[in-house]
Amino acid sequence: MNTEIGFRYIDREKSWLAFNDRVLQEAADETVPLLERLRFIGIFSNNLDEFFRVRFAAIRRLSLTGVSGEKILGGISAQQLVKDITEIVIKQQSESLQVLNKIEKELVKQNIIIINEKEVSTEHEHFIKNFFIQKISPELVTIILNDLAEFPLLKDTSGYLAIKLVMRTEQKPKMLGLVKTKSEVRYAIIEIPKNTNRVVELPAKDGKQYLMLLDDVIRYNLSSIFNIFDYESISAHMIKITRDAQLDIDSDMSKSMLEKIATSVKDRRIGEPVRFVYDQSIDKDTLKFFLSKMGIDASDGVIPGGRYHNRRDYMNFPNLGRYDLLYPPRVPLPVEGLSLDGSILNRIAQKDYLVNAPFQSFSYLIKFLREAALDPTVTSIKITLYRLAKNSQIVSSLINAAKNGKKVTVQIELQARFDEASNISYAEQMQQEGIELIFGIKGLKVHSKICLIDRIEQGKVKRYGFISTGNFNESTAKIYTDLTLFTSHQQILKDIGKVFDFFDVNYRIHRFKHLIVSPHYTRSRFYKLIDREINNATIGRPAYINLKMNSLSDYPMIDKLYEASNAGVKIKLQIRGICSLIPGVKGMSENIEAVSIVDYFLEHTRSYIFCNNDDPEVYISSADFMTRNLDGRVEVTCPIYDEEIKKQIIDTFNIGWKGNVKARFHSEKFENKYRVRAENEPVFRAQHEMYNYYRDRLEVLQDDILH
Repeated sequence: MNTEIGFRYIDREKSWLAFNDRVLQEAADETVPLLERLRFIGIFSNNLDEFFRVRFAAIRRLSLTGVSGEKILGGISAQQLVKDITEIVIKQQSESLQVLNKIEKELVKQNIIIINEKEVSTEHEHFIKNFFIQKISPELVTIILNDLAEFPLLKDTSGYLAIKLVMRTEQKPKMLGLVKTKSEVRYAIIEIPKNTNRVVELPAKDGKQYLMLLDDVIRYNLSSIFNIFDYESISAHMIKITRDAQLDIDSDMSKSMLEKIATSVKDRRIGEPVRFVYDQSIDKDTLKFFLSKMGIDASDGVIPGGRYHNRRDYMNFPNLGRYDLLYPPRVPLPVEGLSLDGSILNRIAQKDYLVNAPFQSFSYLIKFLREAALDPTVTSIKITLYRLAKNSQIVSSLINAAKNGKKVTVQIELQARFDEASNISYAEQMQQEGIELIFGIKGLKVHSKICLIDRIEQGKVKRYGFISTGNFNESTAKIYTDLTLFTSHQQILKDIGKVFDFFDVNYRIHRFKHLIVSPHYTRSRFYKLIDREINNATIGRPAYINLKMNSLSDYPMIDKLYEASNAGVKIKLQIRGICSLIPGVKGMSENIEAVSIVDYFLEHTRSYIFCNNDDPEVYISSADFMTRNLDGRVEVTCPIYDEEIKKQIIDTFNIGWKGNVKARFHSEKFENKYRVRAENEPVFRAQHEMYNYYRDRLEVLQDDILH
């Protein structure tokens, strides 16, 4: 067996780009409703922006040090990886433009027409000019660049139009003829406003709907913007810059954590540029001017693109009332035995419940907190918060609890990537309302998803709580699949209490009887669980491991799974994103299969199932099998003891595994091949069937009640 590092593992960055290519496949898939395909283009673009701000930026920093970094990068140098990523992204960008062009042609067939500034009809002229004057012009930032001592700072969340003005010149006599002196060129930059929807709906005509991108509305009105200049020609091409999003945390002990993070977020806007995307039809001299003034060279990911960038805005493409071009809405289902009308705490006192959002309603989490806020017998609430919705009902409920005299303790992660500013704002708001805040542990992000309440019953404290695989965020809960366990299991909740104690006094390492907690225990505990399967397989007992997660990139954990495969343990992996493990290699991973499901919901659940000699142990977790989750964050993995809930998780894993419509195989060649249905095998779309599974359970329950 070849054990060279480059052969044993798939590079995590290239594997992530393969995931984003699966998103692009959804945009290209003609069976996906047309407006949904546009939104997948937006998701593809948004993903790529974040990738360059974080991962590419980190590799670029490493490459500029001159250090190879092969050991930590899986056998490839940082310098080579920068080149490889740039090549892959250029290819993907080209493919995404082709996909977008096809979508736009299909939109025309549906009488939805996107026009540019050269295609404006007389019927639309007045509307576009008036829209520009009323909505856009007051927000427009336009800067003439030639005479500035310092080039303005361009934001990495904005799109810009690079303007070239060729000024009119006088003809001067030279001997017998007239000659034209060399034209003066002026350059300018226009920031495309972010507070106006990128897609402008124009008045319909002749039964057709017309749209125009904000960029083209601005292009159409360039003469109005630059009417004080005597120019003979004007051109506008879009550019976009992506900056290194690394936060440098001040070590000044006199500053609070809030102040340090707030300062770092402000400093992020001047981070080093790591990607420059430009309209490939731009004049060479214009491109050269901007690259030179911004100090950008080829190592900064200079990528030619199409006419429009920031295509992430397509995620908010208007529905136009065309519900026939969207996925039909699926109303979140109720959870059998739980009601949003009665007391949720009293129900949880009797048994555990599992919520699988968005197939089932996220409202149970809000109900739990709102009830706790009002219940006179509840004395305290403790919760961890990582990413929050724009108008968070979670935070509203916690403030309500504090106003009702409850002791509310919130561990809020101020370093949640790209949510720092939002979390700082919420932290200040909660502080003002008397909520006790914990800002985590130096060197460790808190990524666990836990809540604990104390309630006085018959003179004694009884605890209730929930543990989740995802963020307590009403917005993402509509599209991210996640499991949340509601429980009154006192021993599990005692362990959750220890996690909160660790936040307070983090030099003391607690022992946990039920939970598996990072950074101290997760790796070793999962090694033991895998070792047990290896031992069972070796002595001829049933042995399998079924894992569902977002990413698998930790090399020692991958080696452990290879060891299990070689011992005969059957391993099934459902991994949405990065998979650095190479499945199906004889003598290394022949007993491992790995698939990824990309569909209309984002697969975010983390569930782990171990055969245990046909007495399965089942866990839900906030942790992926990535080094940062195992060793560098506070994560919580929770065992499932309720047999019915255990069966649900096993059933839903199997539903995902049977998927033969949106499932692709992971491989070292990044082909993203779909799982092919066998002859006469029925279509089985996993996310559809998951919804049907929970709907059918409700129908069976109703039948039982009736009969």
